[in-house]
Amino acid sequence: MFDLPELERAQGVVHAAMPPTPAYSWPLLAQRLGADVVVKHENHTPTGAFKVRGGLVYVDRLKASRTGTAGLISATRGNHGQSLAYAGRRHGLPVTIYVPRGNSVEKNNAMTAFGAALVEHGDDFQAAREEAYRRAAALGLQIVPAFHPDLVLGVATYALELLRKAADLDVIYVPIGQGSGISGLIRVRDLLGLSTEIVGVQSTLAPSYALSFAAGRIVTTETANTLADGMATRSPDPDALAIIREGASRIVQVSDDEIAFAIKAYWTDTHNLAEGAGAAPLAAALQEKPKIRGKRVGLILSGGNIDLDLFRTWVMDASHSMSSSGSTGRSSPPRPVYSTQAPTMTGCPPSRA
Repeated sequence: MFDLPELERAQGVVHAAMPPTPAYSWPLLAQRLGADVVVKHENHTPTGAFKVRGGLVYVDRLKASRTGTAGLISATRGNHGQSLAYAGRRHGLPVTIYVPRGNSVEKNNAMTAFGAALVEHGDDFQAAREEAYRRAAALGLQIVPAFHPDLVLGVATYALELLRKAADLDVIYVPIGQGSGISGLIRVRDLLGLSTEIVGVQSTLAPSYALSFAAGRIVTTETANTLADGMATRSPDPDALAIIREGASRIVQVSDDEIAFAIKAYWTDTHNLAEGAGAAPLAAALQEKPKIRGKRVGLILSGGNIDLDLFRTWVMDASHSMSSSGSTGRSSPPRPVYSTQAPTMTGCPPSRA
C-alpha cells in the first residue's frame, strides 16, 4: 500500500483533472437518522462516480512506467469503464471495455462518449471480465483489473479530502463492489491516525464480501442479481478482502427494497440522485439507526449513474413509502463541511439519471 506523500502526489494528479468533491451535512438526513450526517458527494465527479480518481492515477502511472503501451482493456458494469475511458482520452490511450449483455444503456453510452470501444459479452460481470482477460493476451493490450494498487491509490484521494476536513467522524458507511473504495478509506484512516469506524455495505443479493468477511476466506456466489449494479460482485479480490478484514468493523447487507428507499430518501432530503451502490450506505445507516443515534456519521455517496428506466421501475413505481422523519420539505439549506465550489459544481456534469 501507499504512504501519505505518495497519496498527496496522487491527489495532485486527480485535482489537475477535477476539483475536490463536496461534503455536506443535510438537516433532513440528520432528522431521518437521528445523527449528525456528512455525505461525501462522489456523484459530483466528471463521470458521476468516485472511480474516475482511480483511472486518472492508474493511467498516469502507467504512462510514466510503460511508454509503449498500445491500449487498455478491462471489464465493468459502468463506472470503472467510464473512469478508464475518461483517463485514456486525457492521455491519448485507446480503451476497450467489455460489459455483460443487458448492461446499463446509459452507462454504455457514457463510456462510448468518453471514447471507449465497447464490447458486450456474457450474462454478468464475471463472464465479461474473463473474456476481457482472454482478449488482452490476444490483442497485446494492458489489462486493467477491477482492483489494483494504483486504482486504490487514486480513489483513496476522496477519503483524504473527507477525513482531513471531517476527522471527527465516529463511523463511515461505504459500499463494496470490488473493494477499492473501502480499501482506500481504511488506508487513509490509518495513515491519519484516526479511530473512525469503517462499515462496509453489500447487497443481500450479492454478498460475496460479506460471506468471505465472516468466513475468513474467499467465498464466491453463483449469482449477483442485485439492481445495484455497482455492488454486483460474485468473486472477491483476495487482496481487498485482506484489507477489509483487517480494517473494517463489519459488513452490513441491505436489500434492493432498502436501497430503493434510500435512493428516494436522498432525492427528497437532498435533491441528489444516487445510483444503487451510492445509496447503499444510507440504507445501511437506516438499518442500524439505533446503533448510530447521536453519533457523527459519514456516508459515501459513491455515484449517481442510474438509468432513468431503472429509476422509474425500481424506485418510483415501487411502494416504498417515506418515513415521517423524511418529509419532502426543507427546513434549512445544507451546511457545508467543506467545498471549493457552490453545491452545483461548475465544470462537472450532473449525475446521469
